[in-house]
Amino acid sequence: MVTPAYDLVGIGFGPSNLALAVALAESRTPAPSAVFLERQPSFGWHRGMLIDGATMQVSFLKDLVTMRNPASPHSFVSYLHAKGRLADFINQKTMYPTRLEFHDYLEWVAARFEHQVVYGAEAVTIRPVTDDGTDGGTVTHLDIVAQHNELTTYRARNVVLAAGLQPVLPPGVVAGERVWHSQELMHRLAELPDDRPRRFVVVGAGQSAAEVTEHLHSRFPSAQICAVFSRYGYSPADDSPFANSVFDPAAVDHFYDAPHEVKRMILDYHANTNYSVVDLDLLKELFGRAYREKVAGVQRLRIMNLSRAVGLETRPGEVSVHVRSLVSGEVEALRADVVVYATGYRPVDPLDLLGAAGPYCLRDDDGALLVGRDHRVRTTPELTCGIYLQGATEHTHGLTATLLSTTAVRAGEIADSLASPVLEPAR
Repeated sequence: MVTPAYDLVGIGFGPSNLALAVALAESRTPAPSAVFLERQPSFGWHRGMLIDGATMQVSFLKDLVTMRNPASPHSFVSYLHAKGRLADFINQKTMYPTRLEFHDYLEWVAARFEHQVVYGAEAVTIRPVTDDGTDGGTVTHLDIVAQHNELTTYRARNVVLAAGLQPVLPPGVVAGERVWHSQELMHRLAELPDDRPRRFVVVGAGQSAAEVTEHLHSRFPSAQICAVFSRYGYSPADDSPFANSVFDPAAVDHFYDAPHEVKRMILDYHANTNYSVVDLDLLKELFGRAYREKVAGVQRLRIMNLSRAVGLETRPGEVSVHVRSLVSGEVEALRADVVVYATGYRPVDPLDLLGAAGPYCLRDDDGALLVGRDHRVRTTPELTCGIYLQGATEHTHGLTATLLSTTAVRAGEIADSLASPVLEPAR
């Protein structure tokens, strides 16, 4: 089945494309026709890490709209007012809501655009449609094939890919009943067959690893939590004012205009603002817990630093993690009820979805897609419709590509480009 042609089909309906839906609605009247395909059965954003009490790492002002349109009725402040909690939130004197509250805000906005979303629809591939029906014609539309009860084709003049991130596990590690990635933590804990787990092993040194370690240590007061990482200790995130400027909208311009070697330097210099680092307050809390347990002579929180998980064995009722000391080379087998790999994410490769449209897309010397400042993929002249990326553009747009910091501004830039596309040279 082929649907009528839309001005835009969005793949994915997380914060990025939700912000785009808002921007399109606020950009002009009438808004362009658009539909968003989301493989989840309902709106959800990292539900598996909605740990009670865990806070956002970005200010509430970096919501879906405020950086683009402070007067928008879809802001976090508007949400608080609608919920009757604005005064209470102000009295907390914080810029950082809990993750649970921010997720509720996202759901609140998403509900307003439910008529534009097809949930439970997983995009399978994209097919070019030519004006004359031949392989050599001009591509004027794209057919997005999605699995939704049956295969359905959505025809579009433009497509925006915001397929999000996919969890990364070490080579050879396969998720299972007792081997988890951190992104499924809360779902898995709800299904844990053992009411009294004896030991958890958490592999990783970043924010998610620290949050998982803290949560398990609090939730299971009789269990031992072993944190395994190759560093000497958790490293603090650099959230100082100057460093945070790398997440400003203007920083995207600076990054985009910079030579390739400067781009690489910026990413290397400022990786400690986002990758494999931990909020300082959480870091101190974990250190304090470990110290207090040393004083008490009962060590439940075991920090296995300068160590690496090098092997894994699963058997009925337990899992065994082989941990090698990077100092001595000795290997210790840790028998556990569960091992949680907080080993990060990678953006979904757009080429996995572009299918037969992929050959029309231009690439740089490293094989990465060429992307304009307006987030539009540069293509050969034969393809006249737009392909936009949200989330897979760190190589062209910098560290904010997969983060919330510039989501509102990016959505506005894409909405503007859709309204009056001007193809500039891509870098």
